[in-house]
Amino acid sequence: MRILVVEDEKRLAEVIKKGLVEEGYSVDVAYDGAEGQYMAESASYDLVILDIMLPKKDGVTICQELRIRGINTPILMLTAKDSVEDRVKGLDSGADDYLVKPFAFSELVARVRALLRREALSKASKLQVGNLVMDTLTREVWRGDKKIELTAKEYAILEYFMRHPNMVVTRTMLMEKVWDYDFEGISNVIDVYIRRLRLKLDEEGAESIIETVRGAGYRLREP
Repeated sequence: MRILVVEDEKRLAEVIKKGLVEEGYSVDVAYDGAEGQYMAESASYDLVILDIMLPKKDGVTICQELRIRGINTPILMLTAKDSVEDRVKGLDSGADDYLVKPFAFSELVARVRALLRREALSKASKLQVGNLVMDTLTREVWRGDKKIELTAKEYAILEYFMRHPNMVVTRTMLMEKVWDYDFEGISNVIDVYIRRLRLKLDEEGAESIIETVRGAGYRLREP
């Protein structure tokens, strides 16, 4: 899951990012409203954590404009304001949830999980390609009767493949979805993860379920 944090208090933004990365999410950070809106419109995010009081453009305006443009990414609003009127204004602008500062990080994570779970339910809680099954609610993966143990990154890559079966997926597509903008990895990092997935997923003596498309990328084959 890839999350965008739009927060001008740099120390708070870095604390949120560090905590969410430790929870297994990929996180990008914007420190003003204009940059945050540009990033939200330019990349595919699973969730946006959006402060209301921002330089250059406030969070309520950003939320309204994202919804007008048809961007329905779940939005969790952060604010120091705690009046009913402020909460209603934020939710009416198109936000999905509202959290008042100061807050416990555990509550932030719980709300993030709830919003992502709601979004996953609206997509499909169970994905299946042949005898490969993924439950996005329990985060369990099975190949036939065998349960597959995956790391957070392996799971994220496989989920992307399973949401796009039989489609050629490029290394760039995976980089943009699974890693954040600050990632500075070696050129063959995707190949390393694909190799690990094949070792865990493939049945002995059978062709790999993830095939290499020469000069293009990879494809999860549906039998």
